Amino acid sequence: MTASCATKEEPAAQSRVLVVDDSRLQRRILTASLKRWGFEVSEAGSGPEALEICAKTPPDFVISDWMMPGMNGPEFCQAFRAMDRDTYGYFILLTSKSEAVDVAQGLDAGADDFLTKPVSGDELRARLKAGERILRMEQELVDKNHLLSSTLTELQTVYDSLDSDLVEARKLQQSLVKERFRSFGDSQVSLLLRPSGHVGGDLVGFFPINASRVAVFSIDVSGHGVTSALMTARLAGFLSGSSVDQNVALFEGEFGIYDAHPPEMVAERLNELTLDEIQTETYFTLLFAEIDLVSGHGMLVQAGHPYPAIQRADGHIEFIGEGGLPVGLVPGASYQRVEFDLGKGDRLFIVSDGVTECETADGQMYDEEGIRHAMTDNHRLKGPDFLEALTWNLHCHAGEKEFTDDVSAVLFEFGGPKRNAD
Repeated sequence: MTASCATKEEPAAQSRVLVVDDSRLQRRILTASLKRWGFEVSEAGSGPEALEICAKTPPDFVISDWMMPGMNGPEFCQAFRAMDRDTYGYFILLTSKSEAVDVAQGLDAGADDFLTKPVSGDELRARLKAGERILRMEQELVDKNHLLSSTLTELQTVYDSLDSDLVEARKLQQSLVKERFRSFGDSQVSLLLRPSGHVGGDLVGFFPINASRVAVFSIDVSGHGVTSALMTARLAGFLSGSSVDQNVALFEGEFGIYDAHPPEMVAERLNELTLDEIQTETYFTLLFAEIDLVSGHGMLVQAGHPYPAIQRADGHIEFIGEGGLPVGLVPGASYQRVEFDLGKGDRLFIVSDGVTECETADGQMYDEEGIRHAMTDNHRLKGPDFLEALTWNLHCHAGEKEFTDDVSAVLFEFGGPKRNAD
C-alpha cells in the first residue's frame, strides 16, 4: 500500500476565532473553512451575544459582519475594544462598503482589517496569517513587559536593600568624625561635614600632636559614593588621633613624647601609601596643617585643595598656600611647606571644593569671593555657629538646588597662647 502524500494546511496552534453574523448560512461557510485550517471556532448571531461570549472566553480573532440589526459591526467593535482583557484581539470587519469614509469609521471603531463580501477563502487565510504575526509580536511584547516588570521589582528590592545599607554606611562614615568641636585652652577647632549623597568622599578632622601642638586636616577624595567613602575610612586610620601608632603624621620622640613629621612629609608619605599599598585609581586633595598653641605659629601643606583663608582679629582676610599636586596621582610627588602665624583672635579657615564650587542655578560658583563675604558677614560668630551660618549662605547661593558635592570645612580659632602647655 502506498502512503498518501496529500498536503495539509498547517494548523494555527488552536487560535480561537469568533464569527459574528446575523446570517446563519454565512456563519457556517466561514466556520467550515476556519475549522479546516485548524482554528477553534465559536459563533454569534448578534453583537450582544458576541460580547457575552467574549466575556467568558476571549477570542484571538473576531470576524464580524458590518451590517447587523440592533448593534452593527463598528458598534460591536467599539464595545469589544472597551472590554478588559489581558491580550489583544484582532478584529476583522466584513463589509460591502468600500468608500474611504466607511473605512475610516471602521478604523475609528477599532477594527484592524477589512474584507469585502463575498469573502475569498484565500484572502481570508492571508489576512488571518497577517493577524497571527501581529498577535505573536504582541504576545512577545507582553512577555517582555512581564519580564521587565519582574526585573524592575527585583531591582527595586535590591535598591531598597542597598539604600538601607547606605543609610547605615552614612552613620558609620559620620562616626569617623568623632568630635565636631574641641577647645584647646582658649583656642578651638570646629568641623563641618555634609555628604551630598548617602555617603561621600570628604573627611575632616584634628588630633593633638602633644600638649602644645594640634594638627587639623581636610581631605576630598575624587569621585562620589561607596568607593570614595571606603577611601575616606582608610585615610581616617592614617590620621587617627586615637590610634597614634597608625598615624602617619606622628612618631614617638625623645622621652616618649610624640612629635609630628612636617606637613610636606605627611603628604609625601600619604602619596606613597596610596600608590604602593592602596593601589586604587582614586586620588584625593589634602590640606594638612599643624599649629603651635602657645606661639600661634603654623605650618601647612596644600595638595590640590582650595586655598585656606586666614581672618585676622580686625576682620582682614588673606588666602595662603602654594597649590600643589593631589595625593595618589603622581609617584614621587614633592610638596611645599607654607608657614604662617596667628595672633590672638585670628582664625584659619579650610574648605573643600564642595564649598568653593557650589553653584547657583545659572552656574555661578561660590568661589573665594563667597568665602570672603561669608567670613566678613559672620565675623562675630564663633565655632559651630559660624559653620552653621556658612551652610545657610551656601543654601541661599544654590537656591532650591541640593548640594551636588560634599561640603566640609575646618575652622581653627586662636585664642592666644595656651597656658600650662607642658
